[in-house]
Amino acid sequence: MTTNTQQVAGVHYKDKVIQPWDYIAANALGYFEGNVIKYVSRWRDKGGVEDLRKARHYLDKLIELECRK
Repeated sequence: MTTNTQQVAGVHYKDKVIQPWDYIAANALGYFEGNVIKYVSRWRDKGGVEDLRKARHYLDKLIELECRK
């Protein structure tokens, strides 16, 4: 059994063709980018508009950090 076949706490990622964490790892995305991917990937199946707000929150933080450079 792999971590992709054993979902803990819900099934909101299980039916995805590519699991968000596999996409995040394969593309070496950072924490803030990864959270944007995670919340946008699951919003219809789990948290609804609140997950979109969470994604926007992480995206806003990423923009804030990038603007400091």
